[in-house]
Amino acid sequence: MNEYIEHTLLKADATKKEVENLLEEAVKYKFLGVCVNPCNVAFARQYLNETEENSVKVVTVIGFPLGQNSPEIKMLETIDAVKNGADEIDMVLNIGRLKDCDDDYIVDEISKVKTACQGKNLKVILETDLLTKEEIKKACELCIKAGADFVKTSTGFVKNGVGAQVEDVKLMYDTVKDAGLKVKASGGIRDRETAEKMIEAGASRLGTSSGVKIVS
Repeated sequence: MNEYIEHTLLKADATKKEVENLLEEAVKYKFLGVCVNPCNVAFARQYLNETEENSVKVVTVIGFPLGQNSPEIKMLETIDAVKNGADEIDMVLNIGRLKDCDDDYIVDEISKVKTACQGKNLKVILETDLLTKEEIKKACELCIKAGADFVKTSTGFVKNGVGAQVEDVKLMYDTVKDAGLKVKASGGIRDRETAEKMIEAGASRLGTSSGVKIVS
């Protein structure tokens, strides 16, 4: 299970000590990665480079949590994150443009950020709490067209949102699997039973702040 988990700390009041604790846990439990805010990427990279378990990936978020930055700003954020040592990028889709059916905008945005990733994996956060099933499928299809590597369920920051749901993960997986994209389930995954259900539905990554609880 640890090999699925991106141990996550994205809250606004996260202190450096809390980030350090996250990294210590990631090394101890051999999690696949950590997911931190952009301001903590360089610290995380340096910390992990100084440990024997430097295979832990540093993942960060772009356009987080609303997805409403311009594509150019998302590109600049991504370039900075990669320079600071990010291994993977999780970008929030412009949900308003998706609902406007502005497909060209969505494809252009994802393509630009993918270019800025410089070969690193790009995961596109769809924010499934705010989408219909048809919109989830359409977002996945646009991610395929734009060259993303993963589709991801949620930021975990939608008020009264439930985050990842098994049926949404399955829909995403069924839509992207033949194109070679993968699925990251994130948001509300707090126990092993839920984690296992997400994996069974097709998730190959789990974003969670409850990683220690899940593997314990």
